[in-house]
Amino acid sequence: MSRYISTPSGVLVPEFAAKTSRPEMHEIATTRDGRDITRGYLDPLLLQQPSDDVLQVRGAGDYTVYKELLRDDQVGACFQQRRLAVVSKETTVDPGGKRPIDIAAADSIREQMDELGWDRATDKMLFGVFYGFAVAEAMWAKDGRHVTLADIKVRDRRRFGFDGLGRLRLKTTNNPMGELLPEQKFWAFSTGADHDDEPYGLGLAHWLYWPTFFKKAGLRYWLVFLERFGQPTAKGEYPVNAKPEDQQKLLDALQAISTDTGIIVPQGMTIGLLEAARSGTADYSSLYDKMDAAIAKMTLGQVASTQGTPGRLGNDELQGDVRQDLIKADADLVCESFNRSLVRWLTDWNYPGAAYPRVYRNVELDEDLAKRAARDKTIVDMGFKPAVGYINETYGGEWEEKAVSAEPVVVPQFAAPTATAPIAQQMLEQSRTQLEPATNMWIEQVRALTHNVSSLEELRDQLLELYPDLSLERYAQALAEAGAAAHLAGRDAAARSAQ
Repeated sequence: MSRYISTPSGVLVPEFAAKTSRPEMHEIATTRDGRDITRGYLDPLLLQQPSDDVLQVRGAGDYTVYKELLRDDQVGACFQQRRLAVVSKETTVDPGGKRPIDIAAADSIREQMDELGWDRATDKMLFGVFYGFAVAEAMWAKDGRHVTLADIKVRDRRRFGFDGLGRLRLKTTNNPMGELLPEQKFWAFSTGADHDDEPYGLGLAHWLYWPTFFKKAGLRYWLVFLERFGQPTAKGEYPVNAKPEDQQKLLDALQAISTDTGIIVPQGMTIGLLEAARSGTADYSSLYDKMDAAIAKMTLGQVASTQGTPGRLGNDELQGDVRQDLIKADADLVCESFNRSLVRWLTDWNYPGAAYPRVYRNVELDEDLAKRAARDKTIVDMGFKPAVGYINETYGGEWEEKAVSAEPVVVPQFAAPTATAPIAQQMLEQSRTQLEPATNMWIEQVRALTHNVSSLEELRDQLLELYPDLSLERYAQALAEAGAAAHLAGRDAAARSAQ
């Protein structure tokens, strides 16, 4: 019964609520003290059983029942597509910090991963998504003064279990309850369960079992149907007073002329088959397709990549696609568990004090460069010029700015080309120099706007408001001076040619 105490203000509160000076540091809702009402007491030295009811009822706790699901064509194809979508993504190793020791730790992890077959290990560990958990053994080696990861061997999960303390144990012939495994040796993760009290997780197989079961049952009855009604059954009639040996002769004759079973009945006896009325598409084929669709949706999040029909709206664009969120979730699951175990162990052994490197797969979709180019062109049309570094980084390759050629100058017919061309070129450069301050002032005004807007539409509206304030006075003055200078230069050239 809770006790109540009085606060300085005279309010009665529960005693535990008044003790707020320090946080509670101990685990309270543990499953290790026998107070878990869902399981009761768990012996720390004995293996606990998975709480997956489908696995327990249909497979007696043996994961073989889930392994059989992978023999189904739809389950195998969909799950393979999901795994390969992850494995096809490139892996990156980033340093945990900027210090030399942080960079050295990341370089060491990267070199080892290039040698041990990371994609192969990832593909096998992803089966943990199907079953609920996965276990791999790290094969350590020595390279001078460093510990190295020579190989990763993914083990059969049926050989392992978790004891009452949540520790991984290896089942052996001498110890079916499992031998306690050394620390920093095995890489394991679990997924799918809705709480942390289930070390075995809950895999896709839990939800795929019944669609696959109903599909197989429907297929079995479908084959029986085809066998029975795919071709006619021979029927023979014998007299009522026929002897058994005569009946047998008639049956043998029927079987001799038919590849199916034959039936014999006395003369005058009628046999009929009762067939349930059917409507719509409630048949074996419909059941088969619906179960395949359920399997695809559960595994891939959609059905277009396995059952899409080209020509239907959207399906032809989704062929071979796997939802991006599923790829990222699977990749993060494997890489995060790898980072929290093997990467940390190697870093602590070889580079003590270094920030832990981060291993991850690049699962982000590539940017549509056509849309980016269209956006950049819009900005260029507004008067801005992209930097060469931006072009190289965004579009790849090696780019250089295109040399700007001088605009063709129309030379008067009465002027000698050799005498007037240098002067015209000089006048063109002088005009540009005089006009540049005016145009630069406009560009700076537009550039200031771009830093204060969030969309091209808003920039358009701001430009319309700015337009009346864009002064033409300096531009007109510079243009007038350039025109006057050109006029005088022309007269001078004409006078020289007349001499």
